[in-house]
This record gives sequence, C-alpha cells and structure tokens, in this order.
Amino acid sequence: MSDRLTTRPGKSAISVRPVLAKDLSKTLNALPANDAHWAKAGGFAARAGKILALPRSKGEIGGYLFGLGKGEEPFAAATLAEKLPPGTYWLTGPVPPASELETAFAWAIGGYRFGRYTKKKPPRAKLVVSSKEIAEEAGRIARAVSLTRDLINTPANDLGPGELEAAARELAKAQGAKITVTKGAALEKTFPMIHAVGKASTRAPRLIDFTWGRASAPKVTLVGKGVCFDTGGLNLKPGSSMAMMKKDMGGSANVLGLAQLIMEARIDVRLRVLIPAVENSVAGNAYRPGDVLQSHKGLTVEIGNTDAEGRLVLADALSLGDEETPELMIDLATLTGAARVALGPELPAFYTDDDGFAQEVIAAGTEVYDPVWRMPLWQGYMRDISSKIADIHHISPGSFGGSITAALFLSRFVEKAKTFAHLDIYAWNQNARPGRPVSGEACSIRALYHVLKARYGIAAAPKPKSKAKIKKKSAKRRKR
Repeated sequence: MSDRLTTRPGKSAISVRPVLAKDLSKTLNALPANDAHWAKAGGFAARAGKILALPRSKGEIGGYLFGLGKGEEPFAAATLAEKLPPGTYWLTGPVPPASELETAFAWAIGGYRFGRYTKKKPPRAKLVVSSKEIAEEAGRIARAVSLTRDLINTPANDLGPGELEAAARELAKAQGAKITVTKGAALEKTFPMIHAVGKASTRAPRLIDFTWGRASAPKVTLVGKGVCFDTGGLNLKPGSSMAMMKKDMGGSANVLGLAQLIMEARIDVRLRVLIPAVENSVAGNAYRPGDVLQSHKGLTVEIGNTDAEGRLVLADALSLGDEETPELMIDLATLTGAARVALGPELPAFYTDDDGFAQEVIAAGTEVYDPVWRMPLWQGYMRDISSKIADIHHISPGSFGGSITAALFLSRFVEKAKTFAHLDIYAWNQNARPGRPVSGEACSIRALYHVLKARYGIAAAPKPKSKAKIKKKSAKRRKR
C-alpha cells in the first residue's frame, strides 16, 4: 500500500470538493453561505488545477475547493498531492474523467520526486480511498512508475551496464526470479551484435536474462533496449542530440517497471526478461559504418550508421527469446526519432501483426490513460533494408518511414513467437503536466499490465510449508 494512500480517514481528515467549471453555480449554491461568499470573493472559477482553502472562524482550514475546468485531465488529483500541506484528505466526489483507481494512482504518483542528488522531501499529503484493494493496486502501479522514472533519470556516470544489471538483480532477488548474465568477451560468439555495439566502452556490455513464474504457465517475454549512453559511435551525435542520451535505456527501465508490476501482482505467466545492456562509445575497436556483423540468429547484418545501435542489440535478444516460442513477446525501446516526428513525445508507436492483441492494448491504453498509436508493419518497405552483401541492411538509405523500417528489421529476428509487439517510445516528459514532471517517464506499461492481468489472471499463492517439513529441515541442518 502506498504511504500516500489510506483507508482510514480519522477525525482530522479534511474534505476536498472537486468542481467542474460547468457545475460551479450549482456547487456554490450547495455550500454554506460563508463558504460560497468566500469562494466568490476569492474569484474561484473552478479553473483546472486551482485550489481554494475554505477557512473556519478560529483560523482553521475547513476544507478545499478544487477546480477541474472541463474535466479533461485524468491525473488532476496529482495537483492536490503536490500542493496540499501534509495531512489526510478525502474527496467529496469523483475527479472526472478518472476512475477512483486512476485518481488514487494520480495522487500517489503526484508525490514523485527524483531525490538521488537533492535533499528535497516529497509531498506527504494522504488520500482516503474506499478499499484496501484500491490502495494496494494504485500503490503497486505508482511504485513501478517510480522505479522506471528513477532509472531513466539517473545520469550515465551512475547508471551504466553494470548498474543496470544491479537493478535487475535487485528486482529479481526481491521477487524470487532466476537471473543469469552473459558479459564482455563471452558475448562475442553467442551474441555478436550486443558485443559489437558495446565493446568500445570501458564498461563491459552484457545480456541480462531473468525468469519468474510457473514453468507451465503461458510464456510472456519482455525485451528492453538498455543503451545506457549513446554517443552515436563513430557516427558521432552533435552535442545537442547527445545531451539527453542518458534516457536511451528507457526501454529497459520500462521493461523492469512492467516486470515488477507483473511479479508483485502475481500475474499467472512464465515471465522472461531480456535486457541487452551496453554503452555505445567511440574507440579504436568501435564497430564501423559498412561493417557486416554476425547475429545470434545467424543472419548477417550490414551496418549503415553506428547511431542506429539499438535495433542491433535488440535483434540478438529477440532472437534468443524467440527460440522458446513464447506466446507473447514485447519489446520496448527508445528507438527512432522518426517515431517522434510522426507522433510526438507523448504517443508511443505500436507495431504488431496480431489484430486482436492490438485492439486489447489500444482499448486498455484508452481506459487507463496510457495511449499508444498503432503503426503499420508495411512489408513493401522491406526492400529499403535489403543488402547487396549481407542478409539484411540495418537501416534504410533515405529519411522516410524510419520507425517502420526499424520495426521491420526487428521482425526479421522473430519467427516462432505467437504474438510479437514492438513499442517505439520516448520515455521522457517534454512538458510538465499534473503528475508528470519534466523527466523520465513510464510509457505503455500501465496499458500492457492491464491487458496481461485481464488475459492471464492471478497465480495461486504458494502453499505454505507444513510444520513437519520445517522441523525435518531444521533437524537436518542441526546434524550438519
């Protein structure tokens, strides 16, 4: 349960009345006369995000009015969490358009602060919710989003491939998952493209691989791009483009956030998480434009630009995940600027050939305010990534359809998965909105979590060990 949510109002809980602009007159007429006069004198017009304290005769706060404007902001409650003083609060009515769960999540995430390098304390206003289930679910989602944001917000000097591995190990250990890591020179024969991209860095590349859940449960595999910093390699980025490249591991951060949600909620799947963690650096042994690389799948890949490294490391990880024929395999990656040109920073590009799964994700994204936009895997553009000297070219020669050709490239490394989906995400809030400061962001994972939970349900809790078995084990230990 989030420490910003409670089911116990107590005697000191303060009321907050949400007010739509269209309902302002009706709301004021329903208030005690003194409160209505105070609101009118203060010019309260129920504009979105505006908060008005209602005083009492002894100087105490008797409650608050909270403006919703037209009721278009689903995370409006985050504004209250950010601005109200410490205390316990209850809402006298809904905060449209959000459900109670989304309102509770907005309140919980409204207290988010990236505090690794500062001493700023997060807000401590608590919201009263109707049930323990609402509090637990909203808190669970907020924790996953916070984990995702923290990882993206951490600069590359403190979060390289090794630190990303440490974060994955910590999560795996907390949830009882089994983890293996292939690192450095050990990658060269088995995962040659991950090795090629990461070998120029002093921080060794690695493939992080962990599994959780019943072996016989439906196999769901998540693959996250873990480029902890991207200089562009020998196709060096300009400084203005390189400044934000700490977020180029945003795909892996989102995968870890989603994995945490799946495991904490005990969704009944056999989960596998694959993260190729590298730093794309410049050195004498860096891979070059024009090189032809071997891949884990066996396809040879002609390199057109070393600044398109993400699809290379993903391809090796995807082909590994594909070998066990998962029911569902999803990758998340901060992959192309072309997706942002097409859809902007707030709308992830979503690719899949499975129409049913696409409809599920789009509907879930709409329901929980975590939207995606389906893009076409247009096979005609496969000709743009053909190569005269290798099995495939890793980028198209022109500037058109770059997000589509990147998705098509990845699809060549997936054959056995029943359903494959690729999300090209930005993983960053360009502009501040309620509950979403300018910083790293979780993209699509709430929608995907909603789909997975509905599809697969909750796993049965493990059976407690009997006292007899515990006594036998204790006796064996004493004999040793």
